[in-house]
Amino acid sequence: MTTREKHDRMANAIRFLSMDAVEKANSGHPGLPMGAADIATVLFTRFMTHDPKTPQWPDRDRFVLSAGHGSMLLYSLLYLLGYEDVTIDEIKNFRQLGSRTAGHPEYGHAAGIETTTGPLGQGLANSVGMALAERILNAQFGDDLVDHYTYVLVGDGCLMEGISQEAISLAGHLRLNKLIVMWDDNGISIDGAVSLADSTDQSKRFEASGWNTLKADGHDPEAIAAAIEEARKSDRPTMIAFKTTIGYGAPTRAGTSKAHGSPLGAEEIAATRKALGWTSAPFVIPSEILDDWRLAGLRSAKERKEWEKRLAGAEADIRSEFERRMRGDLPGGFETAIADYKKKLAHDKPKVATRKSSEMALEVINECLSETIGGSADLTGSNNTRTPQTKPITPTDYSGRYVHYGIREHGMAAAMNGMALHGGVIPYGGTFLVFSDYARPAMRLASLMGLRVGFVMTHDSIGLGEDGPTHQPVEHMAALRAIPNHLVFRPADATETAECWQIAMETKTRPSTLALTRQNLPAVRTEFSEENLCALGAYELSVASDDPSVTLFATGSEVEIALAAQKVLEGRGHATRVVSVPSFELFAEQSKDYQEALIGKAPVRVAIEAGIRQGWDRFIGEDGIFVGMTGFGASGPYEALYKHFGITAEAVVEAVSARFA
Repeated sequence: MTTREKHDRMANAIRFLSMDAVEKANSGHPGLPMGAADIATVLFTRFMTHDPKTPQWPDRDRFVLSAGHGSMLLYSLLYLLGYEDVTIDEIKNFRQLGSRTAGHPEYGHAAGIETTTGPLGQGLANSVGMALAERILNAQFGDDLVDHYTYVLVGDGCLMEGISQEAISLAGHLRLNKLIVMWDDNGISIDGAVSLADSTDQSKRFEASGWNTLKADGHDPEAIAAAIEEARKSDRPTMIAFKTTIGYGAPTRAGTSKAHGSPLGAEEIAATRKALGWTSAPFVIPSEILDDWRLAGLRSAKERKEWEKRLAGAEADIRSEFERRMRGDLPGGFETAIADYKKKLAHDKPKVATRKSSEMALEVINECLSETIGGSADLTGSNNTRTPQTKPITPTDYSGRYVHYGIREHGMAAAMNGMALHGGVIPYGGTFLVFSDYARPAMRLASLMGLRVGFVMTHDSIGLGEDGPTHQPVEHMAALRAIPNHLVFRPADATETAECWQIAMETKTRPSTLALTRQNLPAVRTEFSEENLCALGAYELSVASDDPSVTLFATGSEVEIALAAQKVLEGRGHATRVVSVPSFELFAEQSKDYQEALIGKAPVRVAIEAGIRQGWDRFIGEDGIFVGMTGFGASGPYEALYKHFGITAEAVVEAVSARFA
């Protein structure tokens, strides 16, 4: 057992690394690491199952620092425990360009950083996805291969953000009992006391959401350990309210907002050294304390080796499937299955909404890939995200492959990020495109982290009809296309939808959004092509009869309009070609020669999309014709709306003809 003196010295190592790094950077948040150092020390020396020498061990416990501004807590831990990526030089370079120790923890910068946090509440919601992925994989592979905890440290800000309620109510409903939330209950936020803005009884809120709740002194190591021990035995997720002092040990700033988000200053740090009996120079950890931490880092090495023996002893097919899924590789036969399906589509030429096309593609994908986990924010029948292979996941049975997320778009998106971060599963989930606004912060973080997550966004335009402008996306395609490292697809028919889904599944390092129609669309790809044409981002769908004088660019439901306009224009002697543009992002990645050839030199260029013009000038130029939306939609049957807003073949023909008048 760790003596109190030894514990204090180990916790103080975190405190002084944190305050010294923030001081050197002249930027950062020393208060949380100083206040939560005791909690972190107990967690990592007595409970966390992990191995700094094998940081990607699949059955490790996950630690999420949801209060990402306290990043020096995590970086100090990683250095002290012996994670090779975080050296003392990285600690000294905190918040500097090119360092692994960014202002907020960034996934991929260093082993041991399980997710990117900073936008408050996101880490908490990610942890719900991680804990859910653990239960799903446990149901599939058993206790021998998957049996670990997810610990998350949250602050007052995380619990004030609305996403926290979506996350905790979902976790409570699903009874994710291996999820343990540790609340750094210090009563301070940037503006001052939390009581300035909030008087919520957080324990009661968690209890009402189906959680086990505990309270403990966050500076008493035995009380901390007893609470965590009790939480690990619960049949429900647990929130432990650890009462702490922000900036613990700082003589004049402890317990105040001045400790939160700025350096303590040389004078206060000197006084803190004196108060806590720390005589070492900045960034120097006495060898006996560092040795104690490095030993703590080795505490799970034996368990990790035993786990590796169990994996090696598993049946060959189970072992290979587990390893494949944790690598994120798709199984052999996936490409063939998609090609066979595309042949069938070329033969059948179905006239269906692309949301239905998506469901049809998912039936093929979910049959091939055992790792896909579907879901919807209470719109299963509208999003068409459930297939025969995806039985529901319930609080008593995690063997299913479908999550009923409830009306929690933001929580759903962030939980899917957590599932992708955990590994072994590929999540996708649906809502209406207009409600991507509710999910966008998590969609942005999926892009920043480079996660394979599928966002199924149906009802993609005024084509949804009678629900009207509150539900009709207008600016949303442009808004999502603005997110870096995010693939946005708007397929025109069943074949394009299948190709877009294939790309989404094969792309490991970025998320994909599929914008899909409510209304039925004809097949526009009527001949089988082994090549995935959507992977080009844009391609010539229908050639002109002669040297083209008109090029029509379109996406999704408007490709049908472009093809109808082409017929009329050709009949009037205007050689016209049609280009389908399923993905701006993939087109931008093609060679310059391909892009120039595809855009072509036709004197009249037209873009047709039932959204705003933003982003289209790269195809049509500033003097190009845009047929689409300039404001919000309206309530009415979709056929009437397309006529009302002038998004018709006739309108295209009229606009083009005017250029030749």
